[in-house]
Amino acid sequence: MGKVTWGFTASLDGFIAGPGHDMSWLEDLAAREHEAHSTEGAGLEDGVVEALAGEVGAIISGRAGYDAALAQRDQRGELTSEAYGGAFSGTEFILTHRPEELAEDPTVVPLDCHVTEAVRRAREAAGAKDVQIISADIARQALEHDLIDEMQVFVAPVFLGDGTRIFEVPGGRRVDWELVGAIPGAARSLGRVYRPRR
Repeated sequence: MGKVTWGFTASLDGFIAGPGHDMSWLEDLAAREHEAHSTEGAGLEDGVVEALAGEVGAIISGRAGYDAALAQRDQRGELTSEAYGGAFSGTEFILTHRPEELAEDPTVVPLDCHVTEAVRRAREAAGAKDVQIISADIARQALEHDLIDEMQVFVAPVFLGDGTRIFEVPGGRRVDWELVGAIPGAARSLGRVYRPRR
């Protein structure tokens, strides 16, 4: 069975999306990187996105991110319109309290359940591959139940000032991480893998 990972690209000031789940900053960064370095962009070498996507058999996303991607589909480019820029080919689960509203979308599996059940079902769907959480709120909930095995972090050289924080708990909550190593081909985006210190 694969790992449960939490993966994201964060701004230098700790946001994974701008206000309203805006991702134009990441698209702009990828375009600049591609132009300057003739790579896939966002500080990644050719083939890195496909290699990362190949390890993932299931994704767990949140409803707010799903809705934002639909609403912004005309503004989003290849990188942020689909998971892994379209390189992902597994099952995407969307956690929502209104699953019936997503029943007509054949590209996702809507779930209205506790995060522990969502992870269990995603693990089942992923088989030997990893489960990737791409929602800050769902990752926070998974951390509360000790469900995350690994965190994949990429850093973007930008300040956003507002938006969706990587990790936000009213009153605070400390979670310690230990470095596993660098992500090959992601040196420019400071790609790193961490595991929770248990």
